[in-house]
Amino acid sequence: MTSTTTAVPYTKVASAPRTPASLDALLQLDVPALADLYAGARVPRLEDVKGDLRGRMLATSVLRGRVANLVRTFASSDSFPWRGKSFMPKGALRGDGINRVIRDRWHRAGDFDALQLDYDNRDNPFFIRPIKDEMRELSPGLWLGQAYLQLPHGAHLALYFGLAR
Repeated sequence: MTSTTTAVPYTKVASAPRTPASLDALLQLDVPALADLYAGARVPRLEDVKGDLRGRMLATSVLRGRVANLVRTFASSDSFPWRGKSFMPKGALRGDGINRVIRDRWHRAGDFDALQLDYDNRDNPFFIRPIKDEMRELSPGLWLGQAYLQLPHGAHLALYFGLAR
């Protein structure tokens, strides 16, 4: 799936205390802790996310209990199909990006300041187009993102994801 990437003007935001240093450390956090980290993170520059980034689905805000734990366990395994994102800046404020699915060599055409990822492109399947991602930088080489599903009655936070260089 492809996305159009738009950066809002670069602003530094105070960082959250005890910022995790890896995707594995982010995976240990629950949704409220991830929300706090996201609120304290800064908007990344497109040049900082250029290339292939390793990805990990961290937590879901729509599932609860045992089902949420099963999804989280699956997402942390090597069997989980999403491998990360790749970004190709086309200047300081715009660029293209793709989600890498199944294997890293296979690419699938697919109230905060954040790097906005918009999948509403005509080349994407209908079920991908309502997805909107945002991401912020926790520390150099480590990013935290939120994935929203745009429904007729508004956008709903579906999950958190992490990316690392």
